[in-house]
Amino acid sequence: MLQSVVHIALVVKDYDEAIDFYTKKLNFTLIEDTYQPEQNKRWVVVSPPGSSGTTILLARASKPEQISFIGNQTGGRVFLFLGTDDFWRDYNEMIEKGIEFVRPPKEQSYGTVAVFKDLYGNLWDLVHFNENHPSAQRVK
Repeated sequence: MLQSVVHIALVVKDYDEAIDFYTKKLNFTLIEDTYQPEQNKRWVVVSPPGSSGTTILLARASKPEQISFIGNQTGGRVFLFLGTDDFWRDYNEMIEKGIEFVRPPKEQSYGTVAVFKDLYGNLWDLVHFNENHPSAQRVK
């Protein structure tokens, strides 16, 4: 499966708000919540509704660690890797759930991107990376 659709935080004021948004509004299941105080790192694994084992990693990490995952293109420290390659399905499901998109989908050199606002006013990118982009990873 091509793992190429990601949610990237542009502005997230509170980490718990991000978790609440995905578990309460989008009905994701919380699988694991681990905090590593020595590294000031928190890893939260959630699963989308109807998933057959595909999980999403929601993580807070330092800027250097973040760059290794997604490059320099985000100002946030919270990001998701979705195990899907269907941007339009995800986009339409979010619209149906009343998620406000403040910037409609637009083609960029790296793929398709739209900006949405969660329940708390935090801003996120919904991105579908082109297949040749480093963040479009293959998983078995």
